[in-house]
Amino acid sequence: MIKRDLVIVGGGPSGMAAAISAHENGVKDILLIERDQYLGGILNQCVHTGFGINYFKEILTGPEYAGRFIEKVKSIPDIEVSLKSLAVRLTNDKTITFLKPGKLETIKAKALVMATGCREKTREMIHIPGTRPAGVFSAGLAQKLINIEGLLPGREVVIVGSGDIGLIMARRFALEGAKVKAIIEIQKESRGLLRNMVQCVEDFDIPVYFNHKISWIYGKDRVEKVSVVKVDNDFNEIPGTLFEIKCDTILVSVGLIPENELIEMAGVSIEGDRTSAPGIFVCGNSFKIYDMVDSATEDSMLTGKLAAEYIRNL
Repeated sequence: MIKRDLVIVGGGPSGMAAAISAHENGVKDILLIERDQYLGGILNQCVHTGFGINYFKEILTGPEYAGRFIEKVKSIPDIEVSLKSLAVRLTNDKTITFLKPGKLETIKAKALVMATGCREKTREMIHIPGTRPAGVFSAGLAQKLINIEGLLPGREVVIVGSGDIGLIMARRFALEGAKVKAIIEIQKESRGLLRNMVQCVEDFDIPVYFNHKISWIYGKDRVEKVSVVKVDNDFNEIPGTLFEIKCDTILVSVGLIPENELIEMAGVSIEGDRTSAPGIFVCGNSFKIYDMVDSATEDSMLTGKLAAEYIRNL
């Protein structure tokens, strides 16, 4: 079995920040595992601005922000990067098994940092009834289709929820020539940042229905329309408020969940930025959901330092 000082799972901004910080604090043997073909994580598909305001004191796009960390990581010979590498098993003694092209590898680490990010909540998690036609996407998937693949998922869009990705995608669809029919939010105010409500919704005259929910999705092969109903403060439907919106696409933007299956598989619980297993650390969106990548970066730098201190004290 191969032995390494520090293994970091996840090559997004948090994983890269932890790697850089650990190196600055004396760790000279670092392996950074990333399942995608590029470093950068979710930032690669976030082509809008708003990143780096706190950390770099500049306004950057997502790829620009990630690019600065990628250059730094590549400039450090002690950080080995393994791309297209999918972690499949973790044990509480800091043994990690991962698939990489043509090989299954197992590594025993002195310390381990999990920076696996998060995933989006789905239609099923918020129990939207109706048929199951094509045209229902998570907001992040739609973002990838447009910004990475160059595909437009639909022409008439209804967005469920007012999370930041949904608000940003409302603007993105409008810029691509699609019609954003409505944003439906069950709460009485937006869940996203104020700047996104102003720049992405108000500036594009996109209707927002607070205290409303989708009560049914219609469509056989493709989404055809949705029923929308007003709800009271206890989220109960108010009789006589039902109306329909014709659309061919529904985006679900109702929040994110930390991606911690590997940690749970190891029988380890998260306790702050550490875990119940000594030497296993968590950072970035796999620790908690951050509004801004700058904050996640700063916390991940601290996690890298803590991991370095742990290794030094062994």
